[in-house]
Amino acid sequence: MDKLKCIAIFVEVARSRSFSSTANRLGIARSNVTKHVAWLERSMGVQLLARTTKSVALTESGRTLLENAPDLLANIEHIDFLVRRSSSEAKGILRVGAPPSFGSVHLAPATAAFSQQHPDVDFYLSCDYGEADLIAEGLDLSIRIAPLLKDSSHVAYRLAKAPQVLVAADSYLQRHGSPTTPDELKQHNCLVHGLKSPTRCWDFTSPEGRHSVRVGGSIRSNYGEALRHAALVGHGIAMHPTYMVANDLTQGRLVHIMRDYVPTELEISAIVPGSRHLPARVRVFLEFLIDWFRAPAWDARG
Repeated sequence: MDKLKCIAIFVEVARSRSFSSTANRLGIARSNVTKHVAWLERSMGVQLLARTTKSVALTESGRTLLENAPDLLANIEHIDFLVRRSSSEAKGILRVGAPPSFGSVHLAPATAAFSQQHPDVDFYLSCDYGEADLIAEGLDLSIRIAPLLKDSSHVAYRLAKAPQVLVAADSYLQRHGSPTTPDELKQHNCLVHGLKSPTRCWDFTSPEGRHSVRVGGSIRSNYGEALRHAALVGHGIAMHPTYMVANDLTQGRLVHIMRDYVPTELEISAIVPGSRHLPARVRVFLEFLIDWFRAPAWDARG
């Protein structure tokens, strides 16, 4: 029996605590789910699940496997992708999600360049703030910009780093002064991204260590461009990835403040469903994106 398949089925059971719901989710018979988990337990010589007529619970061994199995499965998927890279013919519609600001400024040029090389691929670009269910939304791939991947059922391919900076317009700083420490931010109008900072806490590192401060202000939004424009007109202090504000800093529209305190760095990743074989168009586009963002334009400017 395929041990990796058994591990994947075990992970589904462990997460749902139900053999029946796992069978429904995977489209297989409940007895087949039971058989795969039982085989895995025999092959490992341990009990992974404690079963009663009403419930399923993880044993200590089961918890250990659940903690480590998603990374194993993701690594196998990634290795398989690398081994099977090829110039296979790519055609059809490629549905891609991305945050609006990154999608319009940085992803759109990449898709245009890809289309020149692969004219049989058509794109549908969707506004995706980072919470979309790829399967439910019918997306082949989505760009995620976050410190960590939340959904272990997806596989992430890192494209680039996204350093963040604190910025404000000179007009704001002239009126309110420029903070020099995280604690001083409490006295300022901070423009908070609701998805990146749901608890309104901004985290920094400095030579003295890590710092976290709860900030507040008159505007919160899940749309980074709205916060950027508020900062541009002098309404407050914002934390943005450099890919969003590199031009503003170069041209003096915004000022980089508190340089000794470095905000948490984000990762820009391409996310694909982890349980599906990738069509050729998705595999080839992934390879293209990895090369395209190897030396990001915002790094060159900033």
